[in-house]
Amino acid sequence: MRAPHYRQFLEQRPRAAWLEVHTENYLDQAGGDFYVLQELRRDYAISLHGVGLGLGSARGFSTGHLERVASLAQRIQPALVSEHLCWGAVFDRHLNDLLPLALNHAALDLLEERVGRMQDTLGRTILLENVSSFVRFADDAMSEAEFLAVLARRTGCGLLLDVNNLYVNQCNHEEDAMAALAAIVRGTVGEIHLAGHLVTPDGVVDHHGAVVADPVWRLYEAALARFGAVPTLIEWDTDIPALEVLLGEADKAAAIATRFPPACSHSGAPALARHSERGSDDALAEQQQAFSDALFAPGAEKGLQLRHAERFGRYRGNLTSTWSKALAAAYPVIAQLVGEEFFTGLAREYGCAHPSDSGDLNRFGAQFESFLRGFEHVRDLPYLPDMARLEWQLHRIHYARHELALHTSDINPQTVEEQSFTWQPSAQLFESEWAIVPLWLAHQGKEFPQKMDAPSRALLSRPEWTAQVTPLHAPEYAALQALKEGKTFGDALDAAFALDKNFNVAASLQQWLQQQILVKRPH
Repeated sequence: MRAPHYRQFLEQRPRAAWLEVHTENYLDQAGGDFYVLQELRRDYAISLHGVGLGLGSARGFSTGHLERVASLAQRIQPALVSEHLCWGAVFDRHLNDLLPLALNHAALDLLEERVGRMQDTLGRTILLENVSSFVRFADDAMSEAEFLAVLARRTGCGLLLDVNNLYVNQCNHEEDAMAALAAIVRGTVGEIHLAGHLVTPDGVVDHHGAVVADPVWRLYEAALARFGAVPTLIEWDTDIPALEVLLGEADKAAAIATRFPPACSHSGAPALARHSERGSDDALAEQQQAFSDALFAPGAEKGLQLRHAERFGRYRGNLTSTWSKALAAAYPVIAQLVGEEFFTGLAREYGCAHPSDSGDLNRFGAQFESFLRGFEHVRDLPYLPDMARLEWQLHRIHYARHELALHTSDINPQTVEEQSFTWQPSAQLFESEWAIVPLWLAHQGKEFPQKMDAPSRALLSRPEWTAQVTPLHAPEYAALQALKEGKTFGDALDAAFALDKNFNVAASLQQWLQQQILVKRPH
């Protein structure tokens, strides 16, 4: 389920047996994305697919992140919950990638405890997905399929079999995909993923940006022959096409699945964790630390004892790409102002100075304003930090909680001047000595400002499901600032009249109510 298809699903409810969403996009349980999820769960079974927990992180696993996942699952009640066999963090540095795990007994012991803890916390069986990789560790003691089979036996978890990843790893590491299928016990596969990949001169990339390739379809048939028909997902994460293309791929998978009997049901009862929290294996933790350090220091990967170490640069490129995409999502106007090439370099510099500290990438970029204030290469754009402040406020408004709004009928004209009102969590005020508001509006199709050294103010709100920027004059800003500080309506009017004795109270109040910036108090 991707944002470009939200409206089509909401308005048409197109055919689809079920929908999968990336868990991290909904952890705030607020905002437009969460509204869409709540609406669609009424008509479609939902699968929560996590990409940020990093169960295999020896010294970077976040209990807080797990608790947010559990809270979301409790509220949504999904049909399936899944995560990846990978790691992604070292202490509070998150790399926001599905990094390959050493396939040895120390990692197996760690994953046994982590999967058990996740299942205990959620009160349900999870599915764990095999991942594609560019490198393998020289000290691997077993194949990924063997690792997953043992883990499933020890913890009672199910498996999410990514058939495309099996094929990619067969190409990248000369691993036998059919042998991998044979190593997995029947009855443990609860879901299958299919996706497109990209063939490059130095390896195959699981980019999820094309139709499913013919060899992957044949491997899918082999998987169904062994495990039976299970829920199958079409993944497409880059260059997302029209929904009809995805549904066509799903129909093709469904037609193939009808030729095979249903899979044996995997037990829905999670195995209780048999181990208390143990100290992570030092060698495993040191290996992940060295891997993380090498991402920030080109050449340092030479000491990692990797197979296909020449491909390590792919992970460094992924890190830069992740930073750039995450920042561009939060700061689209800045990305346009400086251009793609400069912005990519800017993202790399920022990421190195302020690495992600959360498995939730929607939080990456919080320090961008302060970073820009000290970044010498943007000194000729002195207004850029203030644009970053505006865009970050809008970004967080997108995920903010929205309370029931105050309406005209809730206001008593006789006592309104003595009343104070609760400010809406999804509303903010913005002020700058630069023409930031007109410049931002120009990138939405308005006229460009004549000069930048002019003050600007705005009300940022989300009355529907899209954040809005409403320019304000100084009197309006002063009144709203007073209301936001919890002062009475009379105090707010005094602040406005002090700047403009002709301040239009009725028109301003009507606009504020339309923007839903004040909260209705419960009776």
